[in-house]
This record gives sequence, C-alpha cells and structure tokens, in this order.
Amino acid sequence: MKIAIIGTGNLGLSIAKGLIINNTYTDLYLTKRNLDPIREFEEYKSVFLTTNNIEAVKNADILIFAVQPSQFDSILLDIKPHLNENHVIISTITGFAISRIEDQIGKNFPVVRAMPNTAISVGKSMTCLCTNGCGNSKLPIAEAIFNGLGTSLSIDESLMQAATVLCASGVAFWMRLIRATTQGGVQMGFDADVALKMSMHTAMGAASLLIEAGTHPEEEIDRVTTPRGCTITGLNEMEHQGLSSSLIKGLNASFNKINEIAKQ
Repeated sequence: MKIAIIGTGNLGLSIAKGLIINNTYTDLYLTKRNLDPIREFEEYKSVFLTTNNIEAVKNADILIFAVQPSQFDSILLDIKPHLNENHVIISTITGFAISRIEDQIGKNFPVVRAMPNTAISVGKSMTCLCTNGCGNSKLPIAEAIFNGLGTSLSIDESLMQAATVLCASGVAFWMRLIRATTQGGVQMGFDADVALKMSMHTAMGAASLLIEAGTHPEEEIDRVTTPRGCTITGLNEMEHQGLSSSLIKGLNASFNKINEIAKQ
C-alpha cells in the first residue's frame, strides 16, 4: 500500500510507527510543516518526508489525515484537484462528519472515519471505524491498518460521538480508576510505586480475561467472590457508594457535552 499521513503530529507519528513495525506499506509519505522532529524516519526504507501535502497525495493511494479540525477544510480543498479513483480517504479527526468531508471533495471517493485513542502509541488502541457508501469496500484496508495498532470495530457513524466518550475519553476514566486503586493500596500499606504496578497489571489481567476467554464480567466476578468473603463485601460497599451509577452518569455527562460541542 502506498500511504500518506497528512499531519504527522503525535497521532500521525503513532500511526506511522505502527505501519513501519507491521510493514504494512510499500511507500510511506509523512507530511509536517516542520520536518525536524521527524527526521529520524528518513532512516526507514521507502519512507519519505515532505512539507507538501499535494506531493504526498500524488504519490499515495491511502490518505490518512491527522490534522487539526480547523485545518481540515482548507487541506481538503487544496488536494481536491489531485484526487483520483484510486484514493481512499481516512480521517482521524474528531467530530468531522463524513458528510462534511464530502461537501469539500464530493461523494465519489471512499471515506473512512477512524476514532483511535491514545493507547495507539503502544499498539493497544480501540479504534472505531465507519464509512460512506463508497468506502464500504475499502473498510478492510482501514481494518488492516488499525488492527496493527490494537483492535478495530466497525460501527454506524451516528454512534461515533458515543464511541469517542467510551473509548477515547474512556482512557482517562480507566486511568482514574487505576489511580484510585493505587491510592487505596497506599492506604493499606504499600509504597506508591508498588501499589501502582499492582493496580496496572491487575487491570490488564482483568481485561485480558474477558478478551481471551470471551466471558462476561459478572461471570469472572463470580469466580472471585465467595459467601461472606472480602471481595463481595468490598463490591457491595462500592455499589452502596455509587460506583456503577457514578460511572454511567459520568459517561452520559461526557456524551451530552460532546453533543453540545458538535452543535456549536
């Protein structure tokens, strides 16, 4: 695949690293206004750096956009005359609807929206994908790219804002839970670094159980809890204090906020 990443900031760099590690390109073009921070990528075979978006577009078939939302309209207008039937547009820009992209370049090009999260930098992103009609046949291309950077899931575009809350904002929510269990560990007598390591790996193990075994969370909870035991006592106290309801309320508050922002 001949791929161009338009806007090689933090997200674009993470995608580029994943493509290089997984060797999922034949030519890779990286664009950035100032190339100095990404000069190290010149060492890789068939990786080209340029400040010229049009040059990158002319030399690639898969165009991954990782620019600021305020820049995207003008960039699309600039590259529009240079698009052809081989191009696939992949946008990672939050809140930028497919219809808005089509307003700039027309409806004849495959467009895929991708919503990764910050765990993409360590190859563990939960990336949600949606497409326009032309893009359905090109979805496997996007899946191949983002499955190499974690896990991808195809959803309806109407759910992309909810996915942003659950998966992108969700990283922060899980960080807060890990921080809270770390603080609890310190209170019980562990040093902070030890408690953090225990919390991190316990969280990773819990998620891995669900992923690998395909079980439901309650099924795994039942394996840990015993009658009158410490686990069920702790779980019930957390629920009495509003653990689940607070999490659900927080998710919905974020969802209401992102909908409010989208209307502005």
